[in-house]
Amino acid sequence: MSSPLEGRTALVTGAGSGIGEAVAVALGAAGVRVALLGRRRGPLAAVRDRITAAGGVAIDVPGDVRDYAQMAGAVDAVVASLGPLDILVANAAVADVGPVAEADPALYRDVIETNVLGVMHGIRAVLPAMVASQSGHIVVVASVSGRITYVGEPAYIASKHATVAFTDSLRQEVAEHGVRVTAIEPGLVETPLIHVYPGALDMVPGVIPLDPSDVARAVLFALEQPPAVNVAEIVLRPTMQVL
Repeated sequence: MSSPLEGRTALVTGAGSGIGEAVAVALGAAGVRVALLGRRRGPLAAVRDRITAAGGVAIDVPGDVRDYAQMAGAVDAVVASLGPLDILVANAAVADVGPVAEADPALYRDVIETNVLGVMHGIRAVLPAMVASQSGHIVVVASVSGRITYVGEPAYIASKHATVAFTDSLRQEVAEHGVRVTAIEPGLVETPLIHVYPGALDMVPGVIPLDPSDVARAVLFALEQPPAVNVAEIVLRPTMQVL
């Protein structure tokens, strides 16, 4: 059976690895034309080649979500190459680990600019056309860290709380225009992000992380609903993860 997404066009940020890669590959397999955005050309090209080798359509568009001008230019490039955007998956994110008293202020800035402003920039770049067409779907990959608090990732937690709040505010604003908005909030996922900082996994002893493909299935579930159905929020955790 063909997917109801076949023939649509999507932009996925942070598409070079982890959840972004898994979502992009899943979209490509569903017949979606996929634009891959990220800061590193090599990983983007590898994901592009993986999708096209399987018979899909994909292009890589290097760019930095922290820079609105780059995001706007990337959206223009995607539309020129693949056609109007139907889907945005705002996924790019970075994290911090450690006590506040020892934090690197430069890392704090990177976390907030990437995880919060990066989401806002991507949405701002695609939204006018979606509102004008009275259609489109924006998926924001947030985190269960946007619903709870704990010790160890203070800037990341703050950024995801902001992202969840912004996403639901957006949903309320654009509902009348036929634009759907979904927040995906995974718990621990086996991605490069959880291996950047030694000891990060010690915060959740014994938990077997989700696979990125688990999150990708949740994204496709939301996207494949009929136009009159908006899945506003999906929270998914590893079975053994309590928080």
